Amino acid sequence: MRAMTLMLLLTVFSPAPVHCLFSVTMTQGNSSEVTEFFLLGLSAQYKFPYALFVVFLVIYVTSMVGNIGMILLIKTDSRLQTSMYFFLQHLAFVDICYTSSITPKMLQNFIVGDRSISFRGCVMQLLVYAIFATSDCYLLAAMAVDRYVAICKPLHYSVVMSQRVCVHLVAGSYIMGSLNASVHTGFTFSLSFCKSNTINHFFCDVPPILALSCSNTDINVMLLAVFVGFNLMATVLVVIFSYISIVVAILKMSSTTGRKKAFSTCASHLTIVTIFYTTLSYMYLQPHSSNFQENMKLASICYGIMIPMLNPLIYSFRNKEVKEALKVVGERFF
Repeated sequence: MRAMTLMLLLTVFSPAPVHCLFSVTMTQGNSSEVTEFFLLGLSAQYKFPYALFVVFLVIYVTSMVGNIGMILLIKTDSRLQTSMYFFLQHLAFVDICYTSSITPKMLQNFIVGDRSISFRGCVMQLLVYAIFATSDCYLLAAMAVDRYVAICKPLHYSVVMSQRVCVHLVAGSYIMGSLNASVHTGFTFSLSFCKSNTINHFFCDVPPILALSCSNTDINVMLLAVFVGFNLMATVLVVIFSYISIVVAILKMSSTTGRKKAFSTCASHLTIVTIFYTTLSYMYLQPHSSNFQENMKLASICYGIMIPMLNPLIYSFRNKEVKEALKVVGERFF
């Protein structure tokens, strides 16, 4: 009876939209159980929904074709059966998974008036996104180590970067991604939500969800800073030290041709690493301000939608072996 009375009072006096109220069921006491969220999306989507739908659909299709094509190319071409391309194959798979966890729902919201997402759907979206986004960090670090061994210890390359080592590095990347995602998802959705159920984002991410909670989120904020900070610092340091050693080794080379070849093998990976970590750091480690949410949305677009499209393009245009493999495939079918 108390719950029904409280629901009636909320319905009459609350300034929140009616559709938000019906998605919340009241329990005993002052807590509430959210059954669905509403994704506010991008500010521009209310003015140009169909134009944005076409733009992001093209980006998503390009990303899918590029990454699936990269996986198939590596599997079928015998010249690409090395540890470098083993990691690249998994990088393409990870890109497919985490961009697919957010982009289809985003595309739907551009053209469908109902922007709701169920509580379980939001949980799954955050879990899948966080698993593969974190795995991406560790895969890029593993690829940096691979380049370091190839250039600085070429005589020991086949021994150090054996198939067993590569499998362990990839498995470790997925394990770290799963651990990070499980902690954030579990702690985030164990909170009570009573302020609103409208997420100021185009997908379910930790910071905008924490903003809706009426619980104490100090532990969540601390966990976010510790885990994201650790994942970024650990992988960035591996990349930095690997490339410092690579640069030193290249500068010691007497052959100009050898230097160019060494730089060319690292150029694609270094380009991807720079774009990836710059946007990721900006998204999660920037100080809060009045424009924090909008800036986070823009960084998320670059990180979660643009980068998965750019990765296969960068490797296709900047990698000689991939270009030769593509040329062979083109001659075979055309």
